[in-house]
Order: sequence, then structure tokens, then C-alpha cells
Amino acid sequence: MTEQLYFDAPLTFEFTAQVTEARPLDGGRFGLVMPRTYFYPTSGGQEHDTGFIGEARVLDVYKDNGDIIHVIDKDLVPGDYPARIDRERRIRAMQHHTAQHILSASFLKVADINSLSANINGDSPSTIDLEVGEVAPEVLHRAEELANNIFFENRLVKTYNVTQDEIDRLPVRKPPKVSGLIRVVEVDGFDYTPCGGTHCPNTGMVGLLKIVKTERVNQKLRVHFVAGQQALEFFQQMQDAVQGAALLLDSGLEGVPNGVERLQSQLKQAQHELDGLRGVVLTVEAEKLSAAAEPVENVRLVTALFENRPAVELRSLADKLRREPNLVTVLASFDGSKLSVVAACGQESGVNARDLLQNHLAPFDGHGGGNAGLAQGGGPANRSVLEVLFKQTKNYLHVS
Repeated sequence: MTEQLYFDAPLTFEFTAQVTEARPLDGGRFGLVMPRTYFYPTSGGQEHDTGFIGEARVLDVYKDNGDIIHVIDKDLVPGDYPARIDRERRIRAMQHHTAQHILSASFLKVADINSLSANINGDSPSTIDLEVGEVAPEVLHRAEELANNIFFENRLVKTYNVTQDEIDRLPVRKPPKVSGLIRVVEVDGFDYTPCGGTHCPNTGMVGLLKIVKTERVNQKLRVHFVAGQQALEFFQQMQDAVQGAALLLDSGLEGVPNGVERLQSQLKQAQHELDGLRGVVLTVEAEKLSAAAEPVENVRLVTALFENRPAVELRSLADKLRREPNLVTVLASFDGSKLSVVAACGQESGVNARDLLQNHLAPFDGHGGGNAGLAQGGGPANRSVLEVLFKQTKNYLHVS
């Protein structure tokens, strides 16, 4: 059984690794076993440490029947090796794990809301899942503020083992998942939680916490947060983004919200005007297509093929053309891999647009639907389909 030294010395990053066994693993990797280790294995929502043992890179660390397996990228024979834990990864994990305890306790204290589970990350926001599906913004703010006050007070974070009888006398936030000796992480006078993770020795080492978003997941509220070094990086990114926006808006940072709101209003107005102009352009285009229609017995036929034209625009154009009583229209657009087809028939044409569409889709197994006046569809196609697309259109009209 491997002795877990990281519990009592979470800030030890270099030590001598006494390798007693090397096990071959899948994928050309190897697993090292040692009588004692400072490398933390994946456990309790916290990810494993990485680093080096000798010249071998530690890729994963996990528990296996009491042993802690260190997965490395090259074979090592038993012996003593200098070992180095990835310091930044460990500290990020410690900052987030300690922050998670304090944030979970904060929700309990300000709103009597329990956290059900947590996921600790160092390079992306960590999460806690609350037992409720929704939380008012002011509750989020109060919990966040309380947690940060605990960091600023630099309270001592203590870890110790207790028996089941002893833990029953402690105000633990959640019951332990193990029996026997139970490890408790205590944030001095604020939170008591059974936990097997690594933690900062005091709350000031966390520095700062920020809730970045919430989402509802299976009737629970998942709270995403950043802390410590990751919180600093988050604020730096936000500052760069806001300063960039301010530069584009030619305003100070405080003027960004009003500037964005003004641009949104202008964009909506421009879009409204553009939609009106697009309608005028489509009307003129429809008139030109109608004027060039080919007489086929008692109807007039319009066919046109476009490149990269949106299907919604084809439909609008066809809808304008079907207002002419004896006009039959088949429009298509190809984007390099997909063909869109719209068929439209005037009321006096005697042609069914849905049937006309299906006849044009059949050669390339396209799908679509509609009614006798207007139908639309399409599907994957290549350019060879374009060469024959309208060759049978006159025959599909069922007129000679």
C-alpha cells in the first residue's frame, strides 16, 4: 500500500522517488509503484498530478487496490530517481479545491442551498452542482462576496483524521463517503468537510474567486467559477476584451455598454432598411425572369440556376413569381455540395408544384415538400446533376 505524503505536505514538489515495481501498461506506457509518494492520484473530483520521475514524464496517477500507480511514458527499472511534480498544475488544483469548499459553504450559509457534487479543474472553470434548479442573481452575488471575504481574511485551513464517533460531533457540511479514519478539511471556523484532496494551507493563497456562469443540468444548477491564478487570467482576458471594445468605440471603459447598445440599435435599423431594399431587388429580378419566360403550350416556364444563393431567398423569389396565374417556375442553387430547389406554380397553370419538385429531386435522391402552389427541397449533389437538372422540366409539365 502506497503512503500518501501529499496529504501532510501539499507544497512539496520535489523528492526522491523509490521505485519498487514497474508494470507494463497498454499503449506502450508503464506504471510505477512506490512505497510512498507526493504525486496526487485522480480522486474526489480533483485531477491527478503530472511531472517527472527521472527522465520519464508522469502522464497519469491513479489508485489500484491500495497502490498508487504512476503512469509514465518510458520504462524505468526499480531504483531511486529524482521526482518533480508540476508545481503550477498542483497549485491551481489546490486553489480551486479550497475555493470550492468555501463557495459551497457560502451558498449554504447565505441561502441554505446544498451543493451535491463538484468538479475541480486548473485550466478551465471548476463547477459545483447545487440542489436547486435556479438561484436569484443576488444570491449568487452574496455567496461570491462571502467566499471572497473568507479568502481576504486569510483563515487557516487545517486537515486532520477523526473517527466516526468524533466526526459525529463536528458540524460537517456533508457526511463522509468512507468509514474508519476520516480525513476532515477545516476552514477555520467556517467549514468542515470530509475530503481526500489537496488544499491550500490558508485561504489567502486562493486569492480571489469569480462565478463566471450558471446553467441548469437535470434539475440542478451548475455554477462555473474560476479562482486563484485562473481568476487572474480570466480578469486579464476580460480587461483586454473591454479595452479592445473601448478602442473600437472610441470611448472609455465605462462607455462600452452604451456604445454597444447604440451599435445594436443602428444595426437593427440598417437590417430593416436592407430587408426593404432586398425586397425591391427581388421584385425587379422576378419581373426580369417573368419577361424572359419560355412559352410551353398554355403556360410560361421560368428556370434558373444560381451559385451559393440562400434557399430562403430562392423561396421568396419563387413566391413572387407564382402570383402570375399561368407562370411555372423552377429555381435552384448549388453551394458546391448541396442543391436546393424551389418550384412555384400559378393558379391557372394546371401544374402541381409539389409533383414538379419531386420530379426534379428524384435524380439525386433529394427530399422536400410543399403544396400545389409552392414546394421546396434539396439534398447532397455534385456538379454532374446540374447539367441535366432542367432537361426534363418541360416533360414534367404534362403538356406537349
